[in-house]
Amino acid sequence: MPERNHLVQAKSLIRALHGEVHAQPTFWFMRQAGRYLPEYRQTRAKAKDFISLCLNPELATEITLQPIRRFAMDAAILFADILLVPHGLGQQVAFKEGEGPVLAPVASEADIDRLVGGAAGALERLAPVAATLRGVAAALPFDTALIGFAGAPWTVATYMVEGGSSRDFVATRRMANAEPKRFARLIDLLVDVTTDYLDMQIKAGAEAVQLFDSWAGVLTDVEFARWCVAPVREIVRRLETRHPGVPVIGFPKGAGIHYREYAMLTGVDAIGLDQTVPLDWAQSVLQKDAALQGNLDPIFLVIGGAAMEQATKRILETLGRGPFVFNLGHGIRPETPIAHVERLCELIRHWRAT
Repeated sequence: MPERNHLVQAKSLIRALHGEVHAQPTFWFMRQAGRYLPEYRQTRAKAKDFISLCLNPELATEITLQPIRRFAMDAAILFADILLVPHGLGQQVAFKEGEGPVLAPVASEADIDRLVGGAAGALERLAPVAATLRGVAAALPFDTALIGFAGAPWTVATYMVEGGSSRDFVATRRMANAEPKRFARLIDLLVDVTTDYLDMQIKAGAEAVQLFDSWAGVLTDVEFARWCVAPVREIVRRLETRHPGVPVIGFPKGAGIHYREYAMLTGVDAIGLDQTVPLDWAQSVLQKDAALQGNLDPIFLVIGGAAMEQATKRILETLGRGPFVFNLGHGIRPETPIAHVERLCELIRHWRAT
């Protein structure tokens, strides 16, 4: 926990991530900049492909600021993608319409050797991200925080080994269990580069960072400890040494009961909850050890109306009296009506802990 005088100077959302309880919760939404916004679609059309969009500071700055202008959330999150790290390492990464990310699969020791060789130039290739953060930081309202992010090593490794998205992660789990030394080399490389990437983001203006472990939920308990908890713990340890007082949010989506182990062992300041986590359990088991963030099901944001309002109120009533930042359980869906996002923001702003 940072010293009190540091927290007094910090923005409201940053203080909440450090455990300060607010009568009115602060909030931001995962994927709050995206295809549901017409201004995003117009900006997206100016780039030849998605990687180019993410690495164009002018366009990425504009996209990061768009939802802040519309909805005045308490934080902006960098517009980027978790697969920029493999791109920075020299792996071929492309995003194909209707198919998602496509990568040249990492399958051999020689493939990992090439990535290790590419690590020296990774931050140089990712330098436009720092320029984006500097641009956003200069344009944000006074009390609006700026969040940087990266993918956690396990999740990024799944895309690198599978060559894209997967339903069963057979290739990755085969390497992790049948060739653990080889897989550990890849994870160790990702720990190193991810730490340096987040370090760069913080130096450029990020006031908090989030680690997205989108596929943590596919792991057994033994795998979870080795490939999810341990790498995140090491990244957090190194960032704490370099940037004490900058909170780290961990989001191990789908972790279930392993959320408790994650909260206790990784050292993160705040835990992002997916929509499947029972609220009463989260309040009684997790909130005493860390600030919580979440966890409205994005489907309710699509549905709107009474269903969204009831689900929102239940989250606020259950978690809003402890250290808490309101968010979704995953990202805003492209078909989400803008009016529903406006209504959700209004609901959060008008709730008060009693």
